[in-house]
Amino acid sequence: MRTALGLSAAMAACVAWTTPASAQFYFKSKDFSGTAVRGDEAGLGQVLPGATPEELRAAMAWNLRAALNVAALQCQFEPTLLTVDNYNAILRDHNAELKGSFDTISKYFARTAKTKKEGQQQLDQFGTRLYSNFSTVGAQYNFCQTAAGIGREALFAPRGTFSALAMNRIRELRNSLVPYGEQRFARYLERDQVIATPRLDAICWNKKGEWVTKKCGDPNWPRLAPLSAANATVATAATVASR
Repeated sequence: MRTALGLSAAMAACVAWTTPASAQFYFKSKDFSGTAVRGDEAGLGQVLPGATPEELRAAMAWNLRAALNVAALQCQFEPTLLTVDNYNAILRDHNAELKGSFDTISKYFARTAKTKKEGQQQLDQFGTRLYSNFSTVGAQYNFCQTAAGIGREALFAPRGTFSALAMNRIRELRNSLVPYGEQRFARYLERDQVIATPRLDAICWNKKGEWVTKKCGDPNWPRLAPLSAANATVATAATVASR
């Protein structure tokens, strides 16, 4: 019994150590969850006119792979997100499905382009724009945290289900590119009083470090008025919750 309990505790500790924290940046993060997609809806990146359901599915899988790649590069400032280790593991575990998705996308551009050269150019542009679409500064915390959670799910997803995961969560990943802050507490803090700072001129202080009133007057002059009702209303209005 003791051995079993010890093993259970050790396993729980390992899981806790490998699981990303749920609040690296905020006490409560914005809920970015979204519905599953087909792949041809607005706001999912580049449009693929005339794409088949299989090609759209492959495009969403490649979107997710690109997003996790960007996260591995941009989110290393927070090691507990594990974006690098998880991304590398995902590439190894879902290699066959990812290769199939890329081949399907390549065939789409070869099929829709007028020439083979033009098809290759469009494929290259697709990849370049894809990475750019997931690059963010203002929403970096949101994107990194969301990508880390999706990446962890992809890491434990059975082989052959990466595309299905992409269809279910790519909208959430896109939503995270919009800047949002702390959702639990107000973004700004009220300030109901100000501490006056006396003059620091040498003439105002004696050798004992005491203030000389005869030379410089009252150290707290002019005196600060208490926060008025009007100012209090303005301060309260300024204390807004995060978007």
